[in-house]
Amino acid sequence: MLKRTPLYDFHVAAGAKMVEFAGWEMPLLYRGIVPEHQQTRASGSIFDVSHMGRLRFSGHAAEAFLNHVLTRNVSDQQVGQSRYSLVCNAGGGVLDDVIVSRDQESWLVVCNAANRDKLLSHFHAVARAGRFGVQIEDQTESTAMVAIQGPRVIERLAEVVDVSHIPRYHFQRMSIMFFSLTFFRSGYTGEDGVEVILSARAAAMAVRALGGSTDRHDATIMPAGLGARDTLRLEAGMPLYGHELSESIDPLSAGLGWAVDLNKDFIGAEALRQIARDGPARRLVGLELEGRRIARQDTPIHTGDAVVGAVTSGTFSPTLQKSIAMAYVDAPHAAEGAALAADIKGALVGARVVKLPFYRRPK
Repeated sequence: MLKRTPLYDFHVAAGAKMVEFAGWEMPLLYRGIVPEHQQTRASGSIFDVSHMGRLRFSGHAAEAFLNHVLTRNVSDQQVGQSRYSLVCNAGGGVLDDVIVSRDQESWLVVCNAANRDKLLSHFHAVARAGRFGVQIEDQTESTAMVAIQGPRVIERLAEVVDVSHIPRYHFQRMSIMFFSLTFFRSGYTGEDGVEVILSARAAAMAVRALGGSTDRHDATIMPAGLGARDTLRLEAGMPLYGHELSESIDPLSAGLGWAVDLNKDFIGAEALRQIARDGPARRLVGLELEGRRIARQDTPIHTGDAVVGAVTSGTFSPTLQKSIAMAYVDAPHAAEGAALAADIKGALVGARVVKLPFYRRPK
């Protein structure tokens, strides 16, 4: 049986098309992927991301444990600060990409919904084997999480709560209507905004307060589903697990070396040091395609008759009005400006390597 988030009734009342995703019943869209994408870029949208895992770590060895399982060095991370990091296997492949946040007496790791059970098993096994003094609490189903994203979001939220002072990738706990909420200045769309964690019991009422009249045609913030979340993150060049990241893909090949500290020891460090010394055999690149045809996942990438890579994600960008894709290609063909071709159902469509991200929000 599929799990439902605390906002299920909100989605149904708003006319969402519900689909299965990682064992959860989630909104794919409400009005349409393109309108919801455009609403996010122009004004603001609210996304239910309660399906994502929320794991709390505490105990005297929590910091040492996280430094052992994460690629990022958390020792100098400040209270109230969040960081993007990765969890790797011994071969350097990615088990998941996560956001780790340091609180006063504990740490929160937000992970992908499809990887929550896998990570919990991995973390418990590592903790037992290393005899780490760490407690791991899965808070996913006792809490809710929403992402409110868009250029007008911060000013709209100011009518309820001022979050403008929170720096990017920092968080703060606040109260609204006697409810405690934690606001994280982060997101997965390429826009400004917040991600909010709160009690599952308070979710429906708090979302109405935060979002306002989301059912008006001219509302500042409107609901958006998984479909628009995917096209937005692709324009922003953000990886999606199962596409750009997997247990057979290392973070250096994915262009995520900035989130890997090879000066410390962690699971997978030695394998990644070897990749760093040799240079990745393939690299993740952005592609702009000729015309409007979309190169879907696994579309072969050619140079002449030779296959030199494959697409991981592709779409027709609503913002740029171009066909875009991310792909892994052999390192000699990964330079910006390289001319390649995508084999879309037997037709070779010209593609040019471009710098990621495809879209940057205006300053």
